[in-house]
Amino acid sequence: MKAVREVEFEGHLIDSMIFPKVLDTILDQEGEFEILEFRVGKKKTDTSYAKLLVMGKDEQHLNEILTELHRFGGQIPDAEDVELEKAPMDKVVPRGFYSTTNFPTFIQYNGKWIPVENIGMDKIIVVENGKAICKFLGQIRKGDMVVVGEKGIKILPPERPREKTFFKFMGGKVSSERPSPYIISRIASEISMIKKNGGKIAVVAGPAVVHTGADEALASMVRDGFVDLLLAGNALAVHDIEYNLYGTSLGMDVKTGELVPGGHKHHIYAISEIMSHGSIARAVEKGVLKGGIMYECIKNDIPFILAGSIRDDGPLPEVITDVMRAKELMAEALRNIDMVLMLSTMLHSIAVGNLLPFNVKTVCVDINPSTVTKLMDRGTAQAIGVVTDIGVFLPMLVERLSGKRY
Repeated sequence: MKAVREVEFEGHLIDSMIFPKVLDTILDQEGEFEILEFRVGKKKTDTSYAKLLVMGKDEQHLNEILTELHRFGGQIPDAEDVELEKAPMDKVVPRGFYSTTNFPTFIQYNGKWIPVENIGMDKIIVVENGKAICKFLGQIRKGDMVVVGEKGIKILPPERPREKTFFKFMGGKVSSERPSPYIISRIASEISMIKKNGGKIAVVAGPAVVHTGADEALASMVRDGFVDLLLAGNALAVHDIEYNLYGTSLGMDVKTGELVPGGHKHHIYAISEIMSHGSIARAVEKGVLKGGIMYECIKNDIPFILAGSIRDDGPLPEVITDVMRAKELMAEALRNIDMVLMLSTMLHSIAVGNLLPFNVKTVCVDINPSTVTKLMDRGTAQAIGVVTDIGVFLPMLVERLSGKRY
């Protein structure tokens, strides 16, 4: 081993299993280590400290190891300021740019540690007017001062909480064997507590909410003030409107599960009807649309963002067909959200998960286990995965929130 570097770690290294992961990572990367110093916190609120001598075959190999250790909060002693390079073109980053995690992150700039704002996964840190700001690649402009390398960057990896909480205890796990009524009751309690404390809740919903007959429950949540933001695609809105205009969802009678003669045209009729009035809001104002999820959003002034896709029929007037613009608006709307409920929509759930910082409580509900597994595999490790039928979950959740049955 020809390359050697000291690396420091501080935090709840033992009970959060950070230190064993650090040592495993060094060995998995075929490196070597020597523990120079290790101080263990004596109380559960005390942090621990470790200093390691990390060895690699050469400088490149060592840097590869250090890159992995950085994700666990590893820091080089006497850290220097971050390195900055100008973006050569719009939407082009310098080689070696730093790609973010969704953990709290700080950079050392002009000798001071400053927090990185708008943190999210796989974004770029730009320094502007003394502030560190996360940006999407599409937001990078020529001349932006982009953080490169990993010098002068500090992240705070997730730690086991000092007190047992439902989200921290259950987070990052998926199982269909859990007692759903218990899980739903705990989620309802968290929702109620967040709202009681003035917090905000976002819902990410797919058309299965309507197909399974859970739309009335979600509409009730909007009406009763448990939803502060709705994120969805064209399909949820279309099927919700179709059901409230014609009593079908994709031509199917939701209550009987049978296809209605000529019902296959209902979703096109629904889009056409809204188009004729110019918007969903205008259809509500004119008394054409008299109920449903979108109706409740309009009537209760709840913001919603409908992001379009190539699969959309229509789409509805409020649908944002520029998906990059939709993503930017979603990221902005999610900044002050405390909890996100993801309801039976794989692509929207993963997209929203990529925009969330680690401290946002996240629940992903889907009958397909791979949906919640893929969400967590892509970095939303804080999520609770509930594998169940949304048509069962939502009515039960509303019953525990407000005592109403659907």
